[in-house]
Amino acid sequence: MDLAILARINHQISLGFSDLRKLFKRDNTLAISNYLDEDLVLFMQADHRDDALSRLVSLLEEKNVFRDAKRFYQAILEREKIVPTAIGLGVAVPHAKLHGYKDFFIAIGIQVQQGLEWNALDGVEVQLIFMIGGPDNRQTEYLCILSRLTMAVKNKERRKKLLKCHCAKEVIEMFNGC
Repeated sequence: MDLAILARINHQISLGFSDLRKLFKRDNTLAISNYLDEDLVLFMQADHRDDALSRLVSLLEEKNVFRDAKRFYQAILEREKIVPTAIGLGVAVPHAKLHGYKDFFIAIGIQVQQGLEWNALDGVEVQLIFMIGGPDNRQTEYLCILSRLTMAVKNKERRKKLLKCHCAKEVIEMFNGC
């Protein structure tokens, strides 16, 4: 199954986003592992989508990733209203870009038991959540992060192993080389 976000990014590349093409060619410049932090991995048993989103935003706030958790949470919910961020295969990538952020970050949520209803196109409930946030003025980097992350989670074995991880360090190690 093609993932909607990856298809959209690939379409934009084909339309002539030369800056994006250049960044992709420099494989060493952008690695998902550069945006990951063991402190931003959460194993959870959320009751529903918004509960999971709230828990991840609370984790980000607790770790001082941003100043205005309420504003970020509202931006995430607004994005979900436009198009659900469940990309299929049991994965969701809620994301928001806001003015005033210096760098991008990714918080990872792993739903440890049953999945969450997220209106995924393939109907599969979500168990892996990758919440991305960052500055609103670096679209090329943002698209590269989305694309690389999407490519990484398309790997069935990686998804299975992520669901079997017991600690944050194991989760982060799953993205070495991505």
